[in-house]
Amino acid sequence: MGNNTTRLEKRYLVSGVLIIPALVSMAELATAMPRAGGAYYYLDRTLGPLVGTVGGIGTWLSLVLKTAFALIGMGAYLALVMNVPIVPIAVACTVLFCAINILGAHESSRLLRVLVTSLLAILVVFVAHGLVDAFEPGSPGLRGPFLTDGFDGFLATVGLVFVSYIGLTKVGSVAEEVEDPERNIPLAMILALVTVMTVYALGVTVMVMVLGVEELSGSLTPVADTAGNLSNWLSPRVWVLLTVIAAVTAFASMSHAGILAASRYPLAMARDGLMPSQLAVIGRFGTPTTSIVVTGVFIVAALLVLDIAQVAKLASAVQLAIFTMVNIAVIVMRESRIDAYDPGFKSPFYPWMQLTGVIVPIVLIAEMGWLPVSFTLAVIAVGVAWFQYYARARIEREGAIFHVFARLGRRRFVGLDRELRDIMKEKGVRAEDPFDEVVARADVLDEPDGLKMSAVIDHAARLLAARLPVTAAELANLLERGMKLGGTPIARGAALLHARVAEVETSEIVLVRSAHAVDTDIGDDTTARLAADHPVHAVFVLVSGERDPGQHLRILAQIAGRIEDESFIDEWLAGHDEQELKETLLRDDRFLALKLKTGTKSETLIGKSLRELEMPEGNLIALIRRYGVTVVPRGRTVLREGDRLTIIGEPSGLRELADRYQ
Repeated sequence: MGNNTTRLEKRYLVSGVLIIPALVSMAELATAMPRAGGAYYYLDRTLGPLVGTVGGIGTWLSLVLKTAFALIGMGAYLALVMNVPIVPIAVACTVLFCAINILGAHESSRLLRVLVTSLLAILVVFVAHGLVDAFEPGSPGLRGPFLTDGFDGFLATVGLVFVSYIGLTKVGSVAEEVEDPERNIPLAMILALVTVMTVYALGVTVMVMVLGVEELSGSLTPVADTAGNLSNWLSPRVWVLLTVIAAVTAFASMSHAGILAASRYPLAMARDGLMPSQLAVIGRFGTPTTSIVVTGVFIVAALLVLDIAQVAKLASAVQLAIFTMVNIAVIVMRESRIDAYDPGFKSPFYPWMQLTGVIVPIVLIAEMGWLPVSFTLAVIAVGVAWFQYYARARIEREGAIFHVFARLGRRRFVGLDRELRDIMKEKGVRAEDPFDEVVARADVLDEPDGLKMSAVIDHAARLLAARLPVTAAELANLLERGMKLGGTPIARGAALLHARVAEVETSEIVLVRSAHAVDTDIGDDTTARLAADHPVHAVFVLVSGERDPGQHLRILAQIAGRIEDESFIDEWLAGHDEQELKETLLRDDRFLALKLKTGTKSETLIGKSLRELEMPEGNLIALIRRYGVTVVPRGRTVLREGDRLTIIGEPSGLRELADRYQ
């Protein structure tokens, strides 16, 4: 790195700041589309399969190169204690980590958590001790100009150290496996960025101040060399051993995670038809064996052909190009105005954040030199060629960019709408969505005889009009129009009628059960065919406002997900009363059914009014069934023996109530 090592901690900080646009854009896309494949999947579904192919190959290569970079570092530190060449050690470690990935990543995850915790503890002590020594008389300190090679050299170094931050977005490649992705993905990315920036800045500061620029610039093991120069809190040999352990642990976790993430890109692309189907084969251990092996072969090739500086530069340059595309992808998704694009986290300062994220990487790549620029262009060319000659004839889909074109009078790709709605169905409603409350206050039509769909619509419209600032005739017209245009989902014996009205503030729903099949006397041919295959016994009529289309779709998606349960329609038809029908629709972990009976824990509630009850925060009694009649819960309502309560709220509060009264 030469004299660019001077004030390197500032360049790590600048790199960390400049990655923020890509980080928040990736978080937005990941919470909207939590699917395996990370950047490839997002680029494919937004900018189309051509860009997706380029992005998938590019991200995979950048992860391959970054993993090779980590393995070189690991080999350098192991060489301190094993006295063997660096590259052979790195190759051997590649084979080892590929084998671990093939046998199952979960086997090593617990050990890696312990090692990473130990690593952070060692780094805290190293930084604290190093900062004390750094200010001792005679230490090199931070003398020297900030821009030793001018502003161009500064930008080139910023681009170079970008490789250190690539791992922050790896979570996108396994977003499908993240619990509560809308909360955990952006939180993990932000906490990781703050942690990594702090560790890099303080760690590099210590190394520069203790070793000085000249010695540091020629070292492949700077942490160990710095530790060897620390004062006698611990002996230099112990410090060196601790830092070798810490460095090997860090590089081992990076390499393992790098192979894990990289191998998922060929897997995801093969599933979509952009790569040979063999790469999608899952082996006997439940892992993509072929994809892991291919990834390992390319890592070994990088280790044998490239040197450490080339690996870092090439990985950074390719990833910078991918980050540019990711920022463009967010702009396309926002401007496509697809209702089903419903990220749990939205990037702040749109579109200026994304425009910055498009321009800055291009400038940094240009400043990194001809080799990284040429390599990036070559990767793009390979991706385009692969798509044209292999993938183009095997796929039939387009990205969200066609929805932007649709606003300009050109066609759109309806398949993406369906895919995004399926994703919403899997994610379900958010904690702040009033799904349970909407179901709890719903009107219920329970008809033992057969009904025509037109009659269902008329009756439901009258019930909804009594609650909403819109006439029954207007609602019926909107619902019938949706049926005739094929906008009413019908599946597994249930139909979802829905409409959005500008004047409406809250969502309201009517639940309809018909013992005999509903006659779909209105609707298109597809509706009639679906109803013939699965006779309709359940109809849900939902009306919401225009202000939050995402919430409207999430409520629909939650109902659709419940309908898809094979047991749903049987449970629906078996429900004895209005309360049981509503409980059939509610999420199992979000409601509690409680029968008040003398001689049980619940008898303490008998004779109390609702306002006297001590309920956990966020929980409430939504329904009371008394002598076959549903009672609307009010503060003055006094509970009686035999009452059946339906309590909705947070799972933790419901568990507390179950322990207390069941």
